[in-house]
Amino acid sequence: MKLEYTERQQAFRKEIRDWLAANVPRQPLPSFDTKQGFEAHRQWERKLFEGRWSAVTWPKDKGGRGCDLIEWLIFEEEYWAASAPLRVNQNGIFLLAPTLMEYGTEEQKARFLPKMADGSEIWAQGWSEPGAGSDMAAIKTKAIKDGDHYVINGQKTWSTRAVYADWLFGLFRTDPASERHKGLSFILLPLNLPGITIRPIKQLNGLPGFAEIFFDDVRVPVANRLGEEGAGWNVAMATAGFERGLMLRSPGRFQQTAKLLVDLYQQHRARADTDPAVRDAVLKSWMDAEAYTLATYATASRLLKGGRIGVEASTNKIFWSELDLLMHETAMSILGAHAELVSRAGETGAAQHDWLDGFLFAQAGPIYAGTNEIQRNIIAERMLGLPRA
Repeated sequence: MKLEYTERQQAFRKEIRDWLAANVPRQPLPSFDTKQGFEAHRQWERKLFEGRWSAVTWPKDKGGRGCDLIEWLIFEEEYWAASAPLRVNQNGIFLLAPTLMEYGTEEQKARFLPKMADGSEIWAQGWSEPGAGSDMAAIKTKAIKDGDHYVINGQKTWSTRAVYADWLFGLFRTDPASERHKGLSFILLPLNLPGITIRPIKQLNGLPGFAEIFFDDVRVPVANRLGEEGAGWNVAMATAGFERGLMLRSPGRFQQTAKLLVDLYQQHRARADTDPAVRDAVLKSWMDAEAYTLATYATASRLLKGGRIGVEASTNKIFWSELDLLMHETAMSILGAHAELVSRAGETGAAQHDWLDGFLFAQAGPIYAGTNEIQRNIIAERMLGLPRA
């Protein structure tokens, strides 16, 4: 790993910085957890695609730029520094796409990747079920083969983006006699099929960022299965590895939040310094964001040399989710009671960041993408070799 950028990487950084300066909306887009905001973000995905910035790591013939992981990290740093909109299609671009690249057929890649890249098809997750939240191997929703179709019956819950999304990817039990990790298949399906009912779930901010999905004899072509029948667990673990280990939460996101937190602290220093613990938390946040950045660059360098993301993805997931929580809790301490009275802290003269909304969302970090308790079990058993309790 080299701790300096090449001339090519520096030129790439300038190119994306210039494009973002010319194209990032001057006013923040409405939340993509509203219908209006969802469509506004879909148009932003389209603009990114037209600039060839929607999926920079994808091959050029699939709509990407063929960037390596170091260039992707540079892109992310500039993207977050420019306060560009959140990515409404992150489930597709960052999680499903790399899984499709590894497990999909050429027909599936040709069918799904272009519409994912230009934002015309936005993807939702279909992992959790009632009684099978963090224990994904306990899912029960069945997909029974009937000719060249699967017939799906059951329920998913906590499905991110499912209220307004176009497609869903998830795990289904294709062998009804199977248990745990066996007999599962990874299936892709449109959310407008007959027999699908979507019921929104409100978040702490009152907006429907999640949904319950009910399946009643929903027929899906067998050709929509990703990977071999019954081997869906391995496919899903590849997706989870991308989610926890690298692509879902890039360091640029936390570096930018840490920078804004330092700005917030400096603007309110007289009040913040009445509690020395606040200053220590600001320092720790900044240092942890930088540490996470260096660790991610090391991981990217290893992957470029042929390595793979392993169980260490669990350590990453714990680290960034707890860092995000620390930063937003510290911001709430700095802003005091005033933080709970306004949605946008920037309107008070503080840094332009919605600290309250970020604080509410950060509560979910230790839960989604596999709870931190489950991640610690994985670390104990698979990294440290400790016996199961």
